[in-house]
Amino acid sequence: MIISNPVGFRTLIKREIMRFFVVFTQTILPSLISAALFIFVFGYSIGRNLNIQIQGQSYLQYLVPGLVMMHLIEAPYANTSSSLFMSRWHNLIQELLLSPLSYLEMVLGLLIGGIVRGLIVGGGVYAISLFFVQFSFHSVWIVLYFFITVTFIFSCLGILAGLWAEGFEKLSLWSTFVITPLVYFGGVFHSIQMMPPWLKAAGRANPIFYLVSGLRYGMIGVSDVDVRVCMILAAVMAVALFCLVVHLFRIGYKLRS
Repeated sequence: MIISNPVGFRTLIKREIMRFFVVFTQTILPSLISAALFIFVFGYSIGRNLNIQIQGQSYLQYLVPGLVMMHLIEAPYANTSSSLFMSRWHNLIQELLLSPLSYLEMVLGLLIGGIVRGLIVGGGVYAISLFFVQFSFHSVWIVLYFFITVTFIFSCLGILAGLWAEGFEKLSLWSTFVITPLVYFGGVFHSIQMMPPWLKAAGRANPIFYLVSGLRYGMIGVSDVDVRVCMILAAVMAVALFCLVVHLFRIGYKLRS
């Protein structure tokens, strides 16, 4: 069986979920407020008055999937990276390593905490958007697919950052200088067709572009690339990162002093 210690596994999941729930004013509420401001200022106010249309959709409709994706990326990454880093920083990771949990169970417990936070924040952003614009999902199953795979991917990346970082400044390094620029150039606020020709090739080399395009297709039925390519790439990224994380836990990378 994959889960040999269900009691310990459930306890770890509960700890990870309660960790961000007890401080929801820091972990959930700020994301929802920032999303509401983005939607109101850029989508509802500016987009409506300028009457911008992209691929036959109003700018507000086009913007919502991008904002949902942005928070599906940021929330799980922040959750797992901070959780693992703080456990290492305070030497609490030793208690986890000494527990009767397999490395697979440890990784899955951390990942599920990040996934739950990502789904709550992503779902909350979409719920807020309903106050400004209503539309039916083009494909509920594609939306669910990207909700789960994207939160899984960035929960894994958060664990990698939490393992790698030796200090608080390094913990935010990848988020500030890698993930955030890729998100903003990944089509969250615009179509790749709106970019200068010399930037289009760089945009298509950005993996986040395919995640945004896939979710946008599921939500409003438009995409800059074949959704099948987006789904395959998301699955490959999820499997590869998960295998890497489990391997690093198994060899004790920066976990054993």
